[in-house]
Amino acid sequence: MTETATLRDWIEGKLAAELAPARLSVVDESHLHAGHSGARPGGETHFRIDVVSAAFEGKSRVDRHRVVNALMADAFARGLHALAVKARTPAEAG
Repeated sequence: MTETATLRDWIEGKLAAELAPARLSVVDESHLHAGHSGARPGGETHFRIDVVSAAFEGKSRVDRHRVVNALMADAFARGLHALAVKARTPAEAG
């Protein structure tokens, strides 16, 4: 993870490179968690991810979340506290 990119940009780049998504949305929702566990000044602690990828074909919802969380290991090590993940196949996304 580069120090110059925002965490949101890094997350987006990592998911794009690894999952070749048909659609990807990464939203920083840290401001909604101010004062809560894991929140810190400056944000970049809580994100909502919506990713549509053929890489999820044949995987359960739990396995899809495991894939995304594994890809985010470096981000968690650097202060990412929570992810809300919606992971779908192109057929599920319509």
